[in-house]
Amino acid sequence: MTSPLKNFNNLTQRLITGVLGSAGIIFGVVYSDWMYFLIFFIICLFSLIEFYDLSGLDGLKPQKVFGTFCGMVIHCLSFFIERNDIASKFYILFFPLLSCVYVIKLYKKSERKPFTNIAFTFLGIFYVAVPFALLNAAAFENGRYNYEIIFGCLFILWASDTGAYFAGTYFGKRKLFERISPKKSWEGAFGGALLATIFALGISNYFHSLAFWQWMVINVIIIIGGVYGDLVESMFKRSIEIKDSGDSLPGHGGFLDRFDGLLISAPFIVAFLKIF
Repeated sequence: MTSPLKNFNNLTQRLITGVLGSAGIIFGVVYSDWMYFLIFFIICLFSLIEFYDLSGLDGLKPQKVFGTFCGMVIHCLSFFIERNDIASKFYILFFPLLSCVYVIKLYKKSERKPFTNIAFTFLGIFYVAVPFALLNAAAFENGRYNYEIIFGCLFILWASDTGAYFAGTYFGKRKLFERISPKKSWEGAFGGALLATIFALGISNYFHSLAFWQWMVINVIIIIGGVYGDLVESMFKRSIEIKDSGDSLPGHGGFLDRFDGLLISAPFIVAFLKIF
């Protein structure tokens, strides 16, 4: 069924989807840890499905069902462990679970390159599911659920994306990485960095779960991670010759298009918070 938003131009679709989607996510993140878990469970699930569907377009045959299952188990495990519902020793289940990928492929007789397909099964898990699972460590950074860190990271990321979009659209001239993404510009990157920094400064004044300098470091991580996340996903889409990862989010493409910056930023954010 065609979305009613298809009747609007791209910018209008982008604004409507962005406002409604952001409002729903923020409500869930602020409301409770269980609502946060449910929302990101859904986002992770649809992102994994998108990734494996796109891999199939290039003639690959990753284990879509089992790969998605593994990714969601990892996401759930990390939530319950970080929430202190179960012991951290259960992280070890990650490894025997993934080892089953090799065994399953033994029974696929018709595949010419089973190890290539195994590699893309793992890639979906590590590229998509692991970063979302790591967000749980950030959400429970202080030993209990605190929406401020997730809220702040999301707002900085969205500000970076928004600033880059409008600055690139109206002022973009100098190509940032033409070989991978011809439309990305240095002007867009600087516009995104400026708006993200403005939001980060505002957030640091209202949210005190982290020190000012920590918010500034996270801001830099998100700015850089957002740019590279976009380029990495563009490289993936370019390799299979498509424009968007999907059409589930009108004006934005698919879930991978919307959260690509988070996939690269999240591991660095969590590493920074845990070490410093």
